[in-house]
Amino acid sequence: MTGLKLFNSLTREIEPFTPVHEGEARVYTCGPTVYNYPHIGNMRAYVFADILGRALSHQGLKLTHIINITDVGHLTDDADEGEDKMEKMAAEKAQSIWDIAKHYTEAYWADVEALGIRAPAKWSIATDYIEEMLEFAKSIADKHCYELDSGLYFDVASIEDYGRLARAVTEDGEGRIDTVEGKRNAADFAIWRKTPAGEKRQMEWDSPWGKGAPGWHLECSVMGEKLLGFPFDIHTGGIDHREIHHPNEIAQNQAFCGCGGLSEARNSGANIWMHNNFLVERSGKMSKSSGEFLRLQLLLGKGYHPLAYRMMCLQAHYRSELEFSWEGLEAALTRLKRMVMLVERLKDAESQPMAEHQKFAAFLAKFEEAIADDLGTPVALTALEDALAVKKVAPEIKRAVIEHMDAVLGLQLFELTREDLRIRPVSAEISEAEIEDGLARRKAARAEKDFASSDAIRDDLAAKGVEVMDGDPLGWEWKL
Repeated sequence: MTGLKLFNSLTREIEPFTPVHEGEARVYTCGPTVYNYPHIGNMRAYVFADILGRALSHQGLKLTHIINITDVGHLTDDADEGEDKMEKMAAEKAQSIWDIAKHYTEAYWADVEALGIRAPAKWSIATDYIEEMLEFAKSIADKHCYELDSGLYFDVASIEDYGRLARAVTEDGEGRIDTVEGKRNAADFAIWRKTPAGEKRQMEWDSPWGKGAPGWHLECSVMGEKLLGFPFDIHTGGIDHREIHHPNEIAQNQAFCGCGGLSEARNSGANIWMHNNFLVERSGKMSKSSGEFLRLQLLLGKGYHPLAYRMMCLQAHYRSELEFSWEGLEAALTRLKRMVMLVERLKDAESQPMAEHQKFAAFLAKFEEAIADDLGTPVALTALEDALAVKKVAPEIKRAVIEHMDAVLGLQLFELTREDLRIRPVSAEISEAEIEDGLARRKAARAEKDFASSDAIRDDLAAKGVEVMDGDPLGWEWKL
């Protein structure tokens, strides 16, 4: 693949990707705040970042990908108001904040693995970098910050082009956040939050501005600079970060580097800023308050393999809204099943380095062009399906082509089996062994032309939630 082009949220343009360091790609992804289970909408950001990383590896670049874990400092309102999310959840559950962080971090990592997302070079845990955060804050405090009773605040008027990423500042200089008493500017944000007098936080540290904890925005600036160096290549996150969190990160980066305005993207700390769009669930039935919180475990509980959700993500461009529905997920699972069925015929073929082959040339070109054009996964998927449909070709050659494409898409086609994709819903009252026994008896009855018994077995299975799929072109005999 040559000529990788990516959409830069900072410039609002698609730009050629040129590594800061020859032969390398350094990427930072804003990770989760580990106060609750991740919603599948949250996980879309990491599927996107994984595809980006795979595309960079596909370019032959040495990838260094960092994903942070926020275990302190993120308030319930991203606009610098409210309670610390971690402290709030620990109080609600009457548990140690460290135990809360450990539990939800491990839950997030389990979802990452289930979705076929490659582990980054490093998971950077925010509380491991408190000393570095203090040093960073001290280095910018004199020129760019001021102290209030509640903590140390960053003066956004002290740097150029604040809010350009979000297109937040209008021509008259007014921001999008209401003025808060005590701040010099409405959009000023906390670098360090003091523990209020008479209170005790579970997570707090000494600082020149009093005992307290770092602000959320400070964490990513510090870990990005420490682990990747300014400027690094790409910073990713959900589109919600584009409005407040990332502009504040950029402001801190500008202050730390002593650099100028954002007409030069490198002054932001990263050459390219990338954001995936939202997952949209329009029925309103999947919110936390409804009792069916839309997390990956809910999908599994209803019988859907996690990679069906990955397929669903790939079917939409990362910058487009992705609408979730159970019908859409079922269609994505069917598409994945079809691919797995076709790949099964290639599994006995010996894997080999990919070679040129005339029958695949057009499909490979279509695939490479789609990925190079700002990660066009919907078109890349159709190129993969076109390649799978090619007939009368040596299976080892076809396998090499499909492996080449799947290395970018990450659907694990050569690892998945039909059995993997048949997940028993938690509501099912019948075991798989009972289903297989019923199908075997039904097959024997049909062979003996005992259609009354055959129909009775089918009706009994249907009453237990099993749909017998006679004539299914995919060859799946049943589903729950």
